[in-house]
Amino acid sequence: MSQKPSAIIFGGLNTCSRALAALLVPPEGERLVSHLRIVDRFSVYPPTTYLGAQFPKVLAQPDVEYRQANLTVPSAVASAFDPPSGKAPYSYVFDLTGEINHDRSEVIAIKLTFTVARIIGLEAARRKVNAYVRLQQPVYETSDKGPHDEKEDVKPVRPLDVWWHETLRMLASIDDLPLVVLRIGFVYGPYVEFGLYPLVITVASIYGYMNKPMKTPWGPGKDGVNTVHIDDVSGGLWACAEWMASLGRQQANLTAGEKINFHNDKSKVKDIEGTCKPDVQPVAPVFNLVDDSEMTMAKGGSMITEFFGTTFEFYSFFENALAKLKLDDVVEEINEHHVGTWTEMLQTSNPPIVQTPLDAYMDHWALSRRKLSYNNSKIKEVIGYKLIRPQFTHDALREVVDKWKAEGSWPALEGRQTST
Repeated sequence: MSQKPSAIIFGGLNTCSRALAALLVPPEGERLVSHLRIVDRFSVYPPTTYLGAQFPKVLAQPDVEYRQANLTVPSAVASAFDPPSGKAPYSYVFDLTGEINHDRSEVIAIKLTFTVARIIGLEAARRKVNAYVRLQQPVYETSDKGPHDEKEDVKPVRPLDVWWHETLRMLASIDDLPLVVLRIGFVYGPYVEFGLYPLVITVASIYGYMNKPMKTPWGPGKDGVNTVHIDDVSGGLWACAEWMASLGRQQANLTAGEKINFHNDKSKVKDIEGTCKPDVQPVAPVFNLVDDSEMTMAKGGSMITEFFGTTFEFYSFFENALAKLKLDDVVEEINEHHVGTWTEMLQTSNPPIVQTPLDAYMDHWALSRRKLSYNNSKIKEVIGYKLIRPQFTHDALREVVDKWKAEGSWPALEGRQTST
């Protein structure tokens, strides 16, 4: 029997690395790796970010280590690659780094997304790891005609998104890096508190509690907002690592390589160390990962609000046009309808909820129009990945809410509608 690989996860403690760790070294069940190290800027003892009820159990196991480190410092990253005494060098690297808060400045986006990934990628190449899997959050906008495969030139929109994309170009240009890119949809699932869908779930529960319809200005809601369950994010990351380790970068590029085009401002990249020249099109294996639900705004909104016993509606034509023209002006007005009620729900819960990672405030980013529609055929056909959670369902929503409720993050309200 061949020895299991060892793995290191960089970043993502506030996104997807907790679920990936639970897959690699489950508290119950067979392990996929011999040793796991997770490295991020947050503290876990005491926690400075949400951990969920499962992750502390993962960390309590032997041969599982969490290291708090400043990933903008090359020496800290190099040290993180040094295995414990008597352990084999890390063979699989999972790069889940990157800034996800859209209110951060472009300077911060460059430092915490581009620069951090470059430091890790260069060190991984120097260490000659067998697989380097980069998780790409849903930072793109697709056209109305979809779904879109990996060859289509989807475009980042906001400054933060642009630097997530520029990070891919930089990593793809590191020749000795066994890079594979997993480009995902909007994530949901147990203990996932970041991003679009956890916010929509929270707000929909409030409108269910108030027995009022939840509304959006973006009718008729046919735009894709493709979903992916956190179990499939973890499963897809592992499948990509195994696939890359079996082929190597050169063969992987021949099999699944895609050109990564320039979508930045030429004046901004010329002074940033490590960026590719605008006319260069680096190649790397890229895979889309979304479920089979073909989720749209109208479909997702209707399913989630129905779960909480209410409806999903669109503003009238006049209100819709006004909101599109003055979204910044209506953000506060929209939030006035539900934010205070969320506080009421937390306080009247039995027992009261003192602290929760869930927020009901919908900022400009949350209220903006979304268009993300991916074709997921390639990862199925090339890697042979089979979706664990192929459909977005009420049962999946119930699992999400039940686990939040069990850990004390979701209000338990007797006789009131907070879940079905």
